[in-house]
Amino acid sequence: MTDRSTEPGDELTPGADETTLEAAPDGGVADAETVDQPVVNPTADEPDLDRGLIAAWAAKMITNPDRAYRASFYVATIFFLVTTLFPFYWLFVVAVTPRNNLSEVGVFIPAGFNPAAFIEVFTTLPFHRYVFNSFLIATIATVAVLLVGSLAGYVFGRLRFRGRNVMLLLVLVTSFFPPAAFFIPLNRLFNTNVDVLRPLLSAGSLYNTPYAIFIPLSAIFLPLSIFILMTFYSQIPDGLEDAARVEGTTRIGALFRVIVPLSAPGVATAGVLTFISVYNEYFFSSLMTDGRPGSWAPMLEGILRFQGEFEVLYNLMAAASIVAVLPVAILVVVAQEKIVSGLTTGAVKE
Repeated sequence: MTDRSTEPGDELTPGADETTLEAAPDGGVADAETVDQPVVNPTADEPDLDRGLIAAWAAKMITNPDRAYRASFYVATIFFLVTTLFPFYWLFVVAVTPRNNLSEVGVFIPAGFNPAAFIEVFTTLPFHRYVFNSFLIATIATVAVLLVGSLAGYVFGRLRFRGRNVMLLLVLVTSFFPPAAFFIPLNRLFNTNVDVLRPLLSAGSLYNTPYAIFIPLSAIFLPLSIFILMTFYSQIPDGLEDAARVEGTTRIGALFRVIVPLSAPGVATAGVLTFISVYNEYFFSSLMTDGRPGSWAPMLEGILRFQGEFEVLYNLMAAASIVAVLPVAILVVVAQEKIVSGLTTGAVKE
């Protein structure tokens, strides 16, 4: 074995069997070949996999929750509008379709266009009288319900007395019974001739009169109005009523001058709900009258008059339905702000 010595000043040149050591980034030792060799990513040459539209959309929804909320809101709104407005559009399509082309009517486009059905509704029979009957009875019932409901709501909402909860429970329990349960006793009562009524009514009974319709309907829809008005009246500060009574007004005066104006959303909500319910009611109205327009037959009775024994005038029934819904639609549009305010009062506790 030959011992190789190194003279001072000589430099050691690495050979084939010698390796230069360098400091590695992590504090260890790495050779020159490792340092100079580039790092190769084994997946760099592989193309990115396409996740698809659904996967990409889901990733965006996860990373941006606000977008998910907006998308859900739009989907729910479109679904609500389609399911709510499509029946009215279908009624319009059937109404403007000529009678001979009703069997060919499409789903979205009418088979022809003939708006004369909206005129034939009033020329074929006095449909305007049926609408007037329902409108007048609904108005009278609404006024009666709001008047009695305001007094009862004030008593239950602002006064404290023994047996208050029991009486309130009894009032609400009456709304749990179906209207058909009251028909037999009411029909027997209203068809009985009463001598006291003969000066007012020629027949001596309430049958075929508006009283036989709005009296039971007012009693049926009164508990809901009492509950709504009681909730609103109980939220009015006592100081406002006390200030009015100091000025010399009575409890009734304070009710209609202070409490009712401050509870306008609740009063509007109770009134609109009562009006719509009575206007669309058919059970009592059809049984307490003989179906003729002069006997205060309801609006739905007039719509069913277009259904004959051998033929059904579908286009006239659709046109009559659209005409009949117009008063309710106008009422809701006029009072929509009060209704929304009344329905949402109490949703947020301050």
